[in-house]
Amino acid sequence: MEYRKVPSEIEIAEWLNQGQLGLAPLRLISTKFQPLYDGKEWNFEVEAEWGDQKASFAVEYKALSTPKAFEQALWKCRSFAATSGVLPMLMLPFLRPTQLDELEQAGISGIDFCGNGVVIVPGKIRVFRTGNRNQFATYAPIKNIYRKNTSMVARLLLIRSRFSSVQEILDETNLRDLLARKTGKTQMSLGTVSKALKEMENELIVDRSKGIRVLQPDKLLDQLEKNCKPEKDTPRLRLKVDCEFPLLSQYLSRATIGKDFLLVATGLSSASRYATMQREEILSLYCPDLKSVQNAIGGKETDRFPNVELIQTNEQPQYFDARPDTETQPVAGFYWASPVQTFLELMQGDKRDRETADQVRDYLLRSQGENNE
Repeated sequence: MEYRKVPSEIEIAEWLNQGQLGLAPLRLISTKFQPLYDGKEWNFEVEAEWGDQKASFAVEYKALSTPKAFEQALWKCRSFAATSGVLPMLMLPFLRPTQLDELEQAGISGIDFCGNGVVIVPGKIRVFRTGNRNQFATYAPIKNIYRKNTSMVARLLLIRSRFSSVQEILDETNLRDLLARKTGKTQMSLGTVSKALKEMENELIVDRSKGIRVLQPDKLLDQLEKNCKPEKDTPRLRLKVDCEFPLLSQYLSRATIGKDFLLVATGLSSASRYATMQREEILSLYCPDLKSVQNAIGGKETDRFPNVELIQTNEQPQYFDARPDTETQPVAGFYWASPVQTFLELMQGDKRDRETADQVRDYLLRSQGENNE
């Protein structure tokens, strides 16, 4: 889908002068450019005409259709005292149905350039239009900050909710990026962190007015889950290791001490660390190289009653923030998946997995609350 360029204020003024903006039966005509009311400057004053009736509006325009831009414009409209009989109106390139509902409930007018809007003149007229798609690309600093390596910024903010600076987030992200530390893969850059935070700020997920803090951890988690795409056709190897299943984690910790590779249990195999769940007796593990891990831990390749499954992947987020098996063996190469990775994998599973994911979600959001205290 191709998007149109967002118009400048001059172009919008020309549209208004030519009567090209409105919501039938209303027509909007510009009467002032950048008027001043109650000590506040507005972008336009427009006059709405319908039949032989008229009403004036002070318009607050934002060039971005982000949640933050909407909230800023709405705040100004709410606080506006219509001392001269001029009503407030906000204008964005695109207004979502939920935003139009919020405007209607607040009794505030708003229109976009796609044919959506609500215009309210108390006691005289109320016009509501919705359903037209967004025609404007308003911002796209990164294709999708909730996928691939950039998602590690969001994952970190679910683990720790407050930071003093972008640099502090960068340092903590790279510290928890185990695959990059172990294998020399490219670490996160300051620019990538800054762009990810900017988009989360636009979505009202984080606040950057005093340091950096998470405002909506539940929305952040939902965005990660919605954009999580499992890898396809990853190489796998199933082994029968000479060890009882309850002791496998200890066996792997001992086998990987001092070894120059990484071995991380999948989120599904790590679920019991963060929730109550019984799984089949096979421990699935992520690793960068199947053969080197097999040589270190031993075991016979088989499809008959294996107790270890190796999955080869070089996706950094799947190793991000993985937790050592025990605090007494921090040099071991075996780790459990992070609670975020565990939640995301469970949400891709069956009904029982998704029910367990609810427990992990509660664990993560409870941890956020504790971090904010």
